[in-house]
Amino acid sequence: MVQVTIPKEIDEIGGILKDAGFDAYAVGGCVRDLLREHTPADWDIATNADPKDIQRLFPHSFYENKFGTVTIVTESKKDSLKHVEVTPYRADVSYSDKRHPDEVAFVRTIEEDLKRRDFTVNAIAVDLEAGEKMRVIDLFGGKKDLEDKLIRAVGNAEERFKEDALRLLRAARLATQLDFDIEPATASAIMNHAGLLRFVAAERVRDELSKLFMSDMSGRGMEILRELHLLPLTMPELEEGYGVGQNKHHVYSVWEHNVRALQYAAEKKWTLPVRLAALLHDVAKPRCKSGDGPDSTFYGHDVAGARMAAQMLGRLKYPKQFIEKVAKLVRYHLFYYNVDEVTESSVRRLIAKVGLEDMEDLIQVRICDRMGSGVPKAEPYKLRHFRFLVEKLSRDPVSVKMLRLKGDDVMKLTGIPPGPKVGFLLNILLEEAIDDPTLNQKQKLEKRVKELGAMSDEELKKLALDAKKKTIALEEQEVGDIKKKHWVK
Repeated sequence: MVQVTIPKEIDEIGGILKDAGFDAYAVGGCVRDLLREHTPADWDIATNADPKDIQRLFPHSFYENKFGTVTIVTESKKDSLKHVEVTPYRADVSYSDKRHPDEVAFVRTIEEDLKRRDFTVNAIAVDLEAGEKMRVIDLFGGKKDLEDKLIRAVGNAEERFKEDALRLLRAARLATQLDFDIEPATASAIMNHAGLLRFVAAERVRDELSKLFMSDMSGRGMEILRELHLLPLTMPELEEGYGVGQNKHHVYSVWEHNVRALQYAAEKKWTLPVRLAALLHDVAKPRCKSGDGPDSTFYGHDVAGARMAAQMLGRLKYPKQFIEKVAKLVRYHLFYYNVDEVTESSVRRLIAKVGLEDMEDLIQVRICDRMGSGVPKAEPYKLRHFRFLVEKLSRDPVSVKMLRLKGDDVMKLTGIPPGPKVGFLLNILLEEAIDDPTLNQKQKLEKRVKELGAMSDEELKKLALDAKKKTIALEEQEVGDIKKKHWVK
């Protein structure tokens, strides 16, 4: 008997099923998470009610699958509880495509239902009997495996993976997310049947891999994929870097370096595109390697790597825009940032190629590259200085370009010919707009230009010089503030 906390939404659903004479059990990942004292990401309930009974009891529900699952829509404000899946006890009869059951047979008891599940830690049920201590049903030692931090197949591992080949990858993903080990017999069965992954749709493989990449221990997850012989079936190009030495700038092999770069991105909670770019940034090095030892080179691996990354992610059916972004981050990860040599024009060109919206991600990939090389400092002064330049060049400088009135407008309104006087007028307008931004409206600027146009050249020149000094001072102050932000001189 174990006391666990069940959310009121789940308790209410269970109560309605029970009052109607049906069973109600929380099952699967939500129970696993509860027993680990983690908040479940979603909830699943198993019952002996059929889909028609479930829909009758819960009018706010929908049924759009062949597996009997009815999704109940609740009024919860929590995302994890807005949609609760309720499924009749079932047994999957056969899996000719190694992924989906050919047919589904509904069964009578929770015990029969649990036998069809993938891993012992997912084959635990909690009775939703309101008002009593929750009864835990654990037929396969799932609680013990949770304590021992083991992923073990339910029953015969060979049969479980033959039924559903995606379970091969799911075992690696769960072990990564939970930071568990895979039980030896289960691991052996995975290696023996790794080839079955070829039968699984690329989209399904992609989704499992993405969850693995987004876990806190994604670096370890890559090692699990390699050790279980799943890497050649998912991202074989990465394994080309295993055991491939680098040069005097690296202490790790290409494989170790890429995995460490990914792990650093995971530790920083960076986005999936950054994590994938970190993992793939040097994927082409084995194919581009020239020479051996400390002076070996990898010329062009950034360009080749971008092409390989696009091919790999395309094979896994990632969206086109996503692929283009990751490939771009790989292509430009070697950007130059030495303080005394990088110029504002070179940074402008890089921003134009990468896009301002992706510059921060590119810098993050470069940091992952550095940390994956074993350097002690993620962001040295020269990289902070590069950040400063990006921010400085990406903002609107304090200049007459900010005005909503141009030189041609000034000449048209005043009849003044091209010359210094037009610049004087614009500088005066800018200084006044800096003091009061509400003046930077075309109608107000036009009125003010006509007033200034009546002044003498000497008066305008004096006002303009004073305005220019103020503009320069403000620009220097803004740039100084950005320098302080990035701790640069």
